[in-house]
Amino acid sequence: MEVETPSLEITTGGAEATPFKTYNEDFKLPLFLRISIGELWQKRLMAAGFAKTFEIGRAYRNEGSDANHLQEFTNLEFYWSYANYQDGMKLVEELYKKIAKDVFGTMQFETRGFKFDLGGKWEKIDYCETVKKETGIDILNTTYDEIKNKLDKLGVKYDGNTMERMVDTLWKYCRRKISGPVFLTGHPKLVSPLSKSMGKNPELTERFQVILAGSEVGNGFSELNDPLDQAERFEAQQELLKAGDKEAMMPDAEFVEMLEYGMPPTCGFGFGEMLFAFLADKPIRETQMFPLMKPKHLEQ
Repeated sequence: MEVETPSLEITTGGAEATPFKTYNEDFKLPLFLRISIGELWQKRLMAAGFAKTFEIGRAYRNEGSDANHLQEFTNLEFYWSYANYQDGMKLVEELYKKIAKDVFGTMQFETRGFKFDLGGKWEKIDYCETVKKETGIDILNTTYDEIKNKLDKLGVKYDGNTMERMVDTLWKYCRRKISGPVFLTGHPKLVSPLSKSMGKNPELTERFQVILAGSEVGNGFSELNDPLDQAERFEAQQELLKAGDKEAMMPDAEFVEMLEYGMPPTCGFGFGEMLFAFLADKPIRETQMFPLMKPKHLEQ
């Protein structure tokens, strides 16, 4: 079922990004423009008995622009009850292959200096193993200073003073060498606040990302539906916010309350127009009809 969820939110959820702030004059209420396509809202629909939902809509992130990112863009997110991340990977591989065939008429692409074949075998790689192989850092047994020293040695710029942001920066250094298509799995819980933990190792999560041409072009997971675990992770994110991490996730008490009533096992996944820009080998700004531009009278 196609659904529409709020674009104005009291707390932003479903992603880690800096939001745009606004204000509701009628309710006298500070609000944010959404940074995901209704993740926490669509999960409420899972709890309400809707088996499968999706939404295509605009997301807004008050961050920098580059060849892969803009502040306003279109994404799709779907949620599938009684499915897990393994089911999600099968569906997403089928979906991407269909997009490539129907829209571009080919499975073979050359973009951003990489060549890849979506029609071939999609490998799975492990987050922690990949980082250790490329940098020598064991993500699950490291310190802030160790990662900082490694990034300095590698000449990688970083912006953030929290462990989560440093781990994410280290991974992004590693991913730029991956041509794909691959599914990245085994993400640490530290960088996956909405993903269900793995039974065999609770420090890892049932998350998957599509990696193409050195970038992430799709993100999904078995959704966390344990209210106690979710509350603890929101508390950890709150501490990151207090420490100055502008991209940390805002706690949502009403969402935790919904989980207390019960949400079925669910797989969620999101991707957006960046995928089409990648396959067309164009900067995302060149694939939008009206990208935001600074007015001429304000140009220096």
